[in-house]
Amino acid sequence: MNRVAVLGTQLEVQHIRAPDTGRPRAPLVFLHEGLGSVAMWRDWPQTVCQVTGRAGWVYSRRGYGHSDAVADVRHSGRLLPDYLHREAWEVLPALLNELAAPAPVLLGHSDGASIALLYASRLAASACIAMAPHVMVEDVSIRAIEAARQTYLDGALRERLGRYHAGVDGAFWQWNDIWLSPGFRSFDIRDDCARITAPVLAIQGLDDPYGTLAQIKQINLPPHQITRVELPACGHSPHRDAPQETLQHITTFLSRIA
Repeated sequence: MNRVAVLGTQLEVQHIRAPDTGRPRAPLVFLHEGLGSVAMWRDWPQTVCQVTGRAGWVYSRRGYGHSDAVADVRHSGRLLPDYLHREAWEVLPALLNELAAPAPVLLGHSDGASIALLYASRLAASACIAMAPHVMVEDVSIRAIEAARQTYLDGALRERLGRYHAGVDGAFWQWNDIWLSPGFRSFDIRDDCARITAPVLAIQGLDDPYGTLAQIKQINLPPHQITRVELPACGHSPHRDAPQETLQHITTFLSRIA
């Protein structure tokens, strides 16, 4: 595990070497969910890299995992409604420059999927894989996030997340506060998604409490450019709820990418 300086912040970064296939391929960059981190992916990135024959980079955003904390996260350090845009258009390009990883395959989950889509709307990507993305705010999302807040205050969620974050309170509240703020209700990246030129794989679980099928159906791209996958008996985390099906869809999708 390494730490990389990006825009004055030390970020936790993990590198996964590519298997020796004899064919250079664009690396995978894994972008975690709103409460995720390097450790919370567990061994899934290594599995994806091995099966697809690619190198990989996994990192924790600021305030998550073992990256630098955000000072006064609930007040002066509180995230703004454009925090996903800033991550996609400022932090991620700077990180990829440090890693010498131009035009990667972006693989994001939840918030990370939104970041992947935003990045690909402006910057070069070989492909974009979005698992349970948020392209707009739905009422079901707000209800689920309100429920998560109560579970966190009760202690069960806090204890579980504490295994993955050095500063668990900062990690939780920076996500929960901004999503439940009035200013975030207007979050909508559908117009940005329409500008993506890379191939897109969008995966949505049918039992996702944080979003409906509208999240992937509202990514307005030509049929030849986007592959939409609906997973039955799958919640918000396709890579955990349906790992084999998700891996197969990713492998098939990437096999068509030069």
